Amino acid sequence: MGFTKVGLSESLLQGVYATGYNRPTEIQAKVIPLIIEGRDIIGCAPTGTGKTAAFVLPILHVLEGTPVTGRRGRPRALILTPTRELAVQIEEAIRGYGTYCSQRPLCIYGGVDINRQLRGLQQGADIVVATPGRLLDHIDRRSIDLSQIEILVLDEADRMLDMGFVKDVRKIIALLPKERQTLLFSATISTEIQTLARGVLHDPLIIEIGTPFTPVDTVEQTFYTIHQDGKADLLVHVLQNEEIETALVFSRTKHGADRIAKKLHRHGILAEAIHSNRTQSQRQHTLDGFKRRHFKVLVATDVAARGIDIDSISHVVNFDIPRFAEDYIHRIGRTGRAEHTGNALTFVSADEQKYLRKIEQMVGKRCVLKAYPGFAADLPAERVVSVTQNGTASNFSKKFRFFGRRASVPTHR
Repeated sequence: MGFTKVGLSESLLQGVYATGYNRPTEIQAKVIPLIIEGRDIIGCAPTGTGKTAAFVLPILHVLEGTPVTGRRGRPRALILTPTRELAVQIEEAIRGYGTYCSQRPLCIYGGVDINRQLRGLQQGADIVVATPGRLLDHIDRRSIDLSQIEILVLDEADRMLDMGFVKDVRKIIALLPKERQTLLFSATISTEIQTLARGVLHDPLIIEIGTPFTPVDTVEQTFYTIHQDGKADLLVHVLQNEEIETALVFSRTKHGADRIAKKLHRHGILAEAIHSNRTQSQRQHTLDGFKRRHFKVLVATDVAARGIDIDSISHVVNFDIPRFAEDYIHRIGRTGRAEHTGNALTFVSADEQKYLRKIEQMVGKRCVLKAYPGFAADLPAERVVSVTQNGTASNFSKKFRFFGRRASVPTHR
Protein backbone atom coordinates (compact mmCIF):
# COMPACT_ATOMS: atom_id res chain seq x y z
CA MET A 1 0.00 0.00 0.00
CA GLY A 2 1.27 3.47 -0.88
CA PHE A 3 0.62 6.70 1.00
CA THR A 4 -1.99 7.63 -1.61
CA LYS A 5 -4.28 4.96 -0.12
CA VAL A 6 -4.42 6.30 3.44
CA GLY A 7 -6.27 9.53 2.64
CA LEU A 8 -3.58 12.19 2.89
CA SER A 9 -3.82 15.48 1.02
CA GLU A 10 -1.71 16.19 -2.04
CA SER A 11 0.42 18.77 -0.21
CA LEU A 12 1.22 16.23 2.50
CA LEU A 13 2.05 13.55 -0.05
CA GLN A 14 4.59 15.92 -1.58
CA GLY A 15 6.20 16.41 1.83
CA VAL A 16 6.28 12.67 2.54
CA TYR A 17 7.87 11.84 -0.80
CA ALA A 18 10.41 14.65 -0.32
CA THR A 19 11.61 12.93 2.87
CA GLY A 20 12.28 9.72 0.92
CA TYR A 21 9.38 7.54 2.08
CA ASN A 22 7.21 5.79 -0.49
CA ARG A 23 4.91 3.53 1.52
CA PRO A 24 3.54 3.54 5.06
CA THR A 25 4.58 1.11 7.76
CA GLU A 26 1.96 -1.22 9.23
CA ILE A 27 1.12 1.06 12.16
CA GLN A 28 0.84 4.06 9.83
CA ALA A 29 -1.42 2.25 7.35
CA LYS A 30 -3.81 1.19 10.12
CA VAL A 31 -3.82 4.35 12.23
CA ILE A 32 -3.76 7.27 9.78
CA PRO A 33 -7.24 6.72 8.25
CA LEU A 34 -8.78 6.30 11.73
CA ILE A 35 -7.22 9.53 13.02
CA ILE A 36 -8.46 11.38 9.95
CA GLU A 37 -11.95 10.06 10.79
CA GLY A 38 -11.63 11.65 14.23
CA ARG A 39 -11.36 8.51 16.35
CA ASP A 40 -9.48 8.33 19.65
CA ILE A 41 -6.61 5.87 19.31
CA ILE A 42 -4.33 3.79 21.51
CA GLY A 43 -1.41 2.82 19.30
CA CYS A 44 0.98 0.14 20.53
CA ALA A 45 3.90 -0.92 18.38
CA PRO A 46 7.56 -1.80 18.90
CA THR A 47 10.09 1.01 18.87
CA GLY A 48 11.22 1.86 15.35
CA THR A 49 8.00 1.05 13.49
CA GLY A 50 7.05 4.61 12.54
CA LYS A 51 4.74 5.77 15.33
CA THR A 52 5.76 9.43 14.99
CA ALA A 53 4.62 9.74 11.37
CA ALA A 54 1.50 7.75 12.29
CA PHE A 55 0.18 10.74 14.25
CA VAL A 56 2.07 13.66 12.68
CA LEU A 57 0.74 13.04 9.16
CA PRO A 58 -2.99 12.86 10.00
CA ILE A 59 -2.72 15.83 12.37
CA LEU A 60 -1.25 17.92 9.57
CA HIS A 61 -3.96 16.66 7.21
CA VAL A 62 -6.80 17.56 9.60
CA LEU A 63 -5.49 21.01 10.54
CA GLU A 64 -4.61 21.88 6.95
CA GLY A 65 -8.17 21.05 5.94
CA THR A 66 -9.61 23.61 8.40
CA PRO A 67 -7.12 26.50 8.50
CA VAL A 68 -7.48 29.14 11.22
CA THR A 69 -5.35 32.29 11.52
CA GLY A 70 -4.59 34.91 14.15
CA ARG A 71 -4.55 32.58 17.17
CA ARG A 72 -1.58 33.85 19.13
CA GLY A 73 -0.66 31.57 22.01
CA ARG A 74 -3.65 29.33 21.26
CA PRO A 75 -2.47 26.17 19.47
CA ARG A 76 -4.84 23.63 17.93
CA ALA A 77 -2.79 20.49 18.56
CA LEU A 78 -0.65 19.52 21.54
CA ILE A 79 1.90 16.69 21.54
CA LEU A 80 3.27 15.76 24.97
CA THR A 81 6.51 13.80 25.08
CA PRO A 82 8.89 12.82 27.91
CA THR A 83 12.25 14.16 26.71
CA ARG A 84 13.69 17.23 25.05
CA GLU A 85 15.39 15.17 22.37
CA LEU A 86 12.17 13.46 21.37
CA ALA A 87 10.34 16.80 21.28
CA VAL A 88 12.93 18.15 18.85
CA GLN A 89 12.68 15.02 16.70
CA ILE A 90 8.90 15.35 16.47
CA GLU A 91 9.11 19.04 15.56
CA GLU A 92 11.61 18.17 12.81
CA ALA A 93 9.21 15.52 11.52
CA ILE A 94 6.36 18.05 11.42
CA ARG A 95 8.50 20.54 9.51
CA GLY A 96 9.72 17.86 7.11
CA TYR A 97 6.37 16.26 6.30
CA GLY A 98 4.65 19.64 6.39
CA THR A 99 7.03 21.36 3.97
CA TYR A 100 4.12 22.21 1.66
CA CYS A 101 1.61 22.91 4.44
CA SER A 102 0.85 26.14 6.28
CA GLN A 103 0.77 24.70 9.82
CA ARG A 104 3.41 26.11 12.16
CA PRO A 105 4.96 23.91 14.86
CA LEU A 106 6.70 25.07 18.03
CA CYS A 107 8.89 23.01 20.34
CA ILE A 108 8.71 23.74 24.09
CA TYR A 109 11.16 22.13 26.52
CA GLY A 110 13.34 23.01 29.48
CA GLY A 111 17.05 23.61 29.72
CA VAL A 112 17.02 26.55 27.28
CA ASP A 113 16.11 30.24 27.35
CA ILE A 114 12.33 30.56 27.59
CA ASN A 115 12.20 33.87 25.72
CA ARG A 116 12.53 32.30 22.28
CA GLN A 117 9.56 30.07 23.08
CA LEU A 118 7.59 33.08 24.30
CA ARG A 119 8.23 34.83 20.99
CA GLY A 120 7.19 31.73 19.07
CA LEU A 121 3.90 31.56 20.94
CA GLN A 122 3.24 35.25 20.33
CA GLN A 123 3.86 34.80 16.62
CA GLY A 124 1.38 31.96 16.55
CA ALA A 125 1.85 28.18 16.57
CA ASP A 126 -0.68 25.65 15.35
CA ILE A 127 1.05 22.58 16.81
CA VAL A 128 2.96 22.64 20.09
CA VAL A 129 5.33 19.80 20.94
CA ALA A 130 6.19 19.98 24.63
CA THR A 131 7.68 18.29 27.64
CA PRO A 132 5.30 18.46 30.61
CA GLY A 133 7.48 20.52 32.99
CA ARG A 134 8.25 23.41 30.63
CA LEU A 135 4.66 23.47 29.36
CA LEU A 136 3.46 23.97 32.94
CA ASP A 137 5.93 26.87 33.22
CA HIS A 138 4.23 28.52 30.24
CA ILE A 139 0.81 27.80 31.70
CA ASP A 140 1.84 29.51 34.96
CA ARG A 141 3.10 32.50 32.95
CA ARG A 142 -0.16 32.54 30.96
CA SER A 143 1.87 32.62 27.78
CA ILE A 144 -0.12 29.71 26.34
CA ASP A 145 -3.85 29.09 26.17
CA LEU A 146 -4.89 25.45 25.77
CA SER A 147 -8.62 26.14 25.47
CA GLN A 148 -8.60 25.67 21.70
CA ILE A 149 -6.79 22.32 21.54
CA GLU A 150 -8.52 20.01 19.07
CA ILE A 151 -6.05 17.11 19.12
CA LEU A 152 -3.95 15.83 22.03
CA VAL A 153 -1.14 13.29 21.59
CA LEU A 154 0.53 11.46 24.48
CA ASP A 155 3.67 10.09 22.88
CA GLU A 156 5.95 7.53 24.54
CA ALA A 157 3.35 7.33 27.28
CA ASP A 158 5.09 4.44 29.01
CA ARG A 159 8.31 6.41 29.41
CA MET A 160 6.36 9.48 30.51
CA LEU A 161 4.96 7.47 33.42
CA ASP A 162 8.34 5.86 34.15
CA MET A 163 9.87 9.31 34.49
CA GLY A 164 7.23 10.43 36.99
CA PHE A 165 5.27 12.83 34.75
CA VAL A 166 1.82 11.39 35.40
CA LYS A 167 0.74 14.20 37.79
CA ASP A 168 1.98 16.89 35.39
CA VAL A 169 0.20 15.19 32.50
CA ARG A 170 -3.06 15.07 34.42
CA LYS A 171 -2.74 18.78 35.34
CA ILE A 172 -2.31 19.67 31.68
CA ILE A 173 -5.16 17.47 30.48
CA ALA A 174 -7.49 19.11 33.01
CA LEU A 175 -6.98 22.42 31.17
CA LEU A 176 -7.94 21.04 27.75
CA PRO A 177 -11.39 21.10 26.15
CA LYS A 178 -13.38 17.97 26.92
CA GLU A 179 -14.45 17.81 23.28
CA ARG A 180 -11.20 16.85 21.61
CA GLN A 181 -9.49 13.97 19.85
CA THR A 182 -6.92 12.12 21.97
CA LEU A 183 -4.18 9.82 20.69
CA LEU A 184 -1.97 7.73 22.96
CA PHE A 185 1.12 6.02 21.58
CA SER A 186 3.42 3.71 23.46
CA ALA A 187 5.80 0.83 22.86
CA THR A 188 4.14 -1.04 25.74
CA ILE A 189 0.67 -1.00 27.31
CA SER A 190 1.03 -1.51 31.06
CA THR A 191 -1.69 -1.44 33.71
CA GLU A 192 -0.71 2.17 34.50
CA ILE A 193 -1.11 3.13 30.84
CA GLN A 194 -4.55 1.53 30.73
CA THR A 195 -5.57 3.47 33.84
CA LEU A 196 -4.41 6.74 32.29
CA ALA A 197 -6.13 5.94 29.01
CA ARG A 198 -9.50 5.29 30.67
CA GLY A 199 -9.47 8.79 32.12
CA VAL A 200 -8.47 10.75 29.02
CA LEU A 201 -9.69 8.88 25.92
CA HIS A 202 -13.24 8.44 24.67
CA ASP A 203 -14.19 5.03 23.25
CA PRO A 204 -10.68 4.48 21.85
CA LEU A 205 -9.72 1.99 19.20
CA ILE A 206 -6.70 -0.08 20.20
CA ILE A 207 -4.25 -0.72 17.38
CA GLU A 208 -1.47 -3.16 18.25
CA ILE A 209 1.35 -4.05 15.89
CA GLY A 210 3.60 -6.99 16.69
CA THR A 211 3.79 -8.80 20.00
CA PRO A 212 4.18 -6.64 23.14
CA PHE A 213 7.73 -6.62 24.53
CA THR A 214 9.05 -8.26 21.35
CA PRO A 215 11.81 -6.53 19.37
CA VAL A 216 11.18 -5.90 15.69
CA ASP A 217 12.16 -8.78 13.42
CA THR A 218 14.68 -6.64 11.55
CA VAL A 219 17.08 -6.57 14.53
CA GLU A 220 19.64 -9.37 14.87
CA GLN A 221 20.51 -9.89 18.56
CA THR A 222 23.72 -11.39 19.94
CA PHE A 223 24.88 -11.76 23.55
CA TYR A 224 28.54 -11.94 24.53
CA THR A 225 29.83 -13.08 27.91
CA ILE A 226 32.68 -10.87 29.10
CA HIS A 227 34.27 -9.80 32.38
CA GLN A 228 33.26 -6.26 33.36
CA ASP A 229 36.89 -5.10 33.15
CA GLY A 230 37.18 -6.44 29.60
CA LYS A 231 34.14 -4.69 28.14
CA ALA A 232 35.93 -1.55 26.98
CA ASP A 233 38.58 -3.57 25.14
CA LEU A 234 35.89 -5.72 23.54
CA LEU A 235 34.02 -2.63 22.36
CA VAL A 236 37.19 -1.26 20.75
CA HIS A 237 37.82 -4.63 19.12
CA VAL A 238 34.28 -4.81 17.72
CA LEU A 239 34.38 -1.26 16.34
CA GLN A 240 37.77 -1.82 14.73
CA ASN A 241 37.03 -5.21 13.21
CA GLU A 242 33.36 -5.31 12.24
CA GLU A 243 31.74 -3.42 9.37
CA ILE A 244 29.87 -0.82 11.41
CA GLU A 245 28.51 2.34 9.82
CA THR A 246 27.15 3.93 12.97
CA ALA A 247 26.83 2.62 16.51
CA LEU A 248 24.78 3.70 19.50
CA VAL A 249 26.42 2.45 22.70
CA PHE A 250 24.41 2.34 25.93
CA SER A 251 25.97 3.00 29.31
CA ARG A 252 24.11 2.64 32.59
CA THR A 253 25.59 5.86 34.02
CA LYS A 254 26.55 9.33 32.81
CA HIS A 255 30.13 9.01 34.05
CA GLY A 256 30.37 5.62 32.39
CA ALA A 257 29.29 7.16 29.08
CA ASP A 258 32.06 9.75 29.34
CA ARG A 259 34.66 7.10 30.16
CA ILE A 260 33.65 4.96 27.20
CA ALA A 261 33.84 7.90 24.78
CA LYS A 262 37.30 8.85 26.06
CA LYS A 263 38.49 5.25 25.72
CA LEU A 264 37.33 5.14 22.11
CA HIS A 265 39.05 8.44 21.34
CA ARG A 266 42.33 7.07 22.67
CA HIS A 267 42.04 4.27 20.11
CA GLY A 268 41.33 6.62 17.22
CA ILE A 269 37.56 6.02 17.09
CA LEU A 270 35.46 9.16 16.75
CA ALA A 271 32.85 9.11 19.51
CA GLU A 272 30.77 11.51 21.58
CA ALA A 273 28.73 11.07 24.77
CA ILE A 274 25.22 12.34 25.41
CA HIS A 275 23.49 12.44 28.79
CA SER A 276 21.56 14.73 31.13
CA ASN A 277 24.68 16.51 32.45
CA ARG A 278 25.10 18.13 29.03
CA THR A 279 23.22 21.31 28.20
CA GLN A 280 20.40 21.13 25.69
CA SER A 281 22.45 22.94 23.07
CA GLN A 282 25.34 20.49 23.61
CA ARG A 283 23.03 17.52 23.32
CA GLN A 284 21.40 18.84 20.16
CA HIS A 285 24.79 19.65 18.62
CA THR A 286 25.95 16.11 19.39
CA LEU A 287 22.82 14.56 17.87
CA ASP A 288 23.17 16.68 14.74
CA GLY A 289 26.80 15.61 14.40
CA PHE A 290 25.83 11.95 14.73
CA LYS A 291 23.12 12.31 12.09
CA ARG A 292 25.58 13.95 9.70
CA ARG A 293 28.16 11.17 10.32
CA HIS A 294 30.72 13.59 11.77
CA PHE A 295 31.57 10.77 14.16
CA LYS A 296 30.84 7.05 14.16
CA VAL A 297 29.82 6.26 17.73
CA LEU A 298 27.34 7.90 20.08
CA VAL A 299 27.52 6.79 23.72
CA ALA A 300 24.31 7.46 25.63
CA THR A 301 22.32 6.78 28.76
CA ASP A 302 18.75 5.48 28.54
CA VAL A 303 17.03 8.80 29.26
CA ALA A 304 19.09 10.76 26.73
CA ALA A 305 18.69 8.12 24.02
CA ARG A 306 14.91 7.99 24.28
CA GLY A 307 14.62 10.88 21.83
CA ILE A 308 17.01 9.50 19.22
CA ASP A 309 15.00 8.80 16.08
CA ILE A 310 17.54 8.11 13.37
CA ASP A 311 16.76 5.52 10.72
CA SER A 312 20.33 4.67 9.74
CA ILE A 313 21.87 3.42 13.01
CA SER A 314 23.40 0.10 11.98
CA HIS A 315 24.38 -1.19 15.43
CA VAL A 316 23.27 -0.86 19.04
CA VAL A 317 25.72 -2.02 21.71
CA ASN A 318 24.54 -2.64 25.26
CA PHE A 319 27.83 -1.98 27.05
CA ASP A 320 25.93 -2.37 30.32
CA ILE A 321 22.91 -4.65 30.23
CA PRO A 322 19.87 -2.71 31.50
CA ARG A 323 18.37 -3.55 34.88
CA PHE A 324 14.84 -3.33 33.48
CA ALA A 325 13.87 -5.59 30.60
CA GLU A 326 11.62 -2.92 29.06
CA ASP A 327 14.68 -0.71 28.59
CA TYR A 328 16.34 -3.47 26.56
CA ILE A 329 13.42 -3.38 24.10
CA HIS A 330 13.63 0.39 23.81
CA ARG A 331 17.41 0.33 23.38
CA ILE A 332 17.61 -2.17 20.57
CA GLY A 333 14.66 -0.47 18.88
CA ARG A 334 17.05 2.36 18.01
CA THR A 335 18.35 0.15 15.18
CA GLY A 336 16.38 -1.75 12.55
CA ARG A 337 14.09 1.27 12.18
CA ALA A 338 11.78 2.04 9.27
CA GLU A 339 12.05 -1.60 8.12
CA HIS A 340 15.84 -1.39 7.79
CA THR A 341 17.95 -4.18 9.23
CA GLY A 342 20.06 -3.67 12.34
CA ASN A 343 22.28 -5.42 14.85
CA ALA A 344 22.12 -5.39 18.64
CA LEU A 345 25.15 -6.58 20.63
CA THR A 346 24.89 -7.04 24.39
CA PHE A 347 27.90 -7.44 26.69
CA VAL A 348 27.01 -9.52 29.75
CA SER A 349 29.27 -9.87 32.80
CA ALA A 350 28.74 -12.59 35.40
CA ASP A 351 26.91 -10.32 37.83
CA GLU A 352 24.59 -9.06 35.05
CA GLN A 353 23.22 -12.45 34.08
CA LYS A 354 20.27 -11.98 36.43
CA TYR A 355 19.16 -9.08 34.22
CA LEU A 356 19.50 -11.30 31.16
CA ARG A 357 17.06 -13.74 32.73
CA LYS A 358 14.51 -10.93 33.04
CA ILE A 359 14.90 -10.12 29.35
CA GLU A 360 14.35 -13.79 28.49
CA GLN A 361 11.17 -13.84 30.58
CA MET A 362 9.83 -10.74 28.86
CA VAL A 363 10.52 -11.74 25.25
CA GLY A 364 9.66 -15.39 25.84
CA LYS A 365 12.83 -16.87 24.38
CA ARG A 366 16.30 -17.80 25.50
CA CYS A 367 19.19 -15.41 24.93
CA VAL A 368 22.22 -17.53 24.03
CA LEU A 369 25.46 -16.34 25.62
CA LYS A 370 28.74 -16.93 23.82
CA ALA A 371 32.31 -15.67 23.75
CA TYR A 372 33.19 -13.14 21.07
CA PRO A 373 35.16 -15.07 18.40
CA GLY A 374 38.90 -14.40 18.40
CA PHE A 375 38.89 -11.93 21.27
CA ALA A 376 40.86 -12.19 24.50
CA ALA A 377 40.70 -9.43 27.11
CA ASP A 378 43.73 -8.53 29.23
CA LEU A 379 42.73 -7.84 32.81
CA PRO A 380 44.87 -5.98 35.36
CA ALA A 381 47.00 -8.35 37.43
CA GLU A 382 45.59 -7.05 40.69
CA ARG A 383 42.06 -7.99 39.65
CA VAL A 384 42.90 -11.61 38.79
CA VAL A 385 42.54 -13.94 41.78
CA SER A 386 43.05 -17.64 42.38
CA VAL A 387 41.78 -19.94 45.06
CA THR A 388 44.49 -21.33 47.33
CA GLN A 389 44.46 -24.73 48.94
CA ASN A 390 42.92 -23.37 52.13
CA GLY A 391 40.10 -21.68 50.17
CA THR A 392 41.25 -18.05 50.49
CA ALA A 393 41.80 -15.70 47.54
CA SER A 394 45.23 -14.47 46.53
CA ASN A 395 46.40 -12.24 43.68
CA PHE A 396 48.41 -13.59 40.78
CA SER A 397 51.48 -11.57 39.88
CA LYS A 398 50.88 -11.96 36.18
CA LYS A 399 47.98 -11.25 33.81
CA PHE A 400 45.69 -13.90 32.46
CA ARG A 401 43.89 -13.70 29.16
CA PHE A 402 40.17 -14.31 29.15
CA PHE A 403 37.97 -15.42 26.31
CA GLY A 404 34.80 -13.71 27.38
CA ARG A 405 34.65 -15.14 30.90
CA ARG A 406 36.65 -15.27 34.11
CA ALA A 407 39.31 -18.01 34.00
CA SER A 408 38.79 -20.88 36.39
CA VAL A 409 41.88 -22.06 38.25
CA PRO A 410 41.79 -25.60 39.59
CA THR A 411 42.31 -26.11 43.29
CA HIS A 412 45.04 -28.64 44.06
CA ARG A 413 44.47 -30.94 46.97
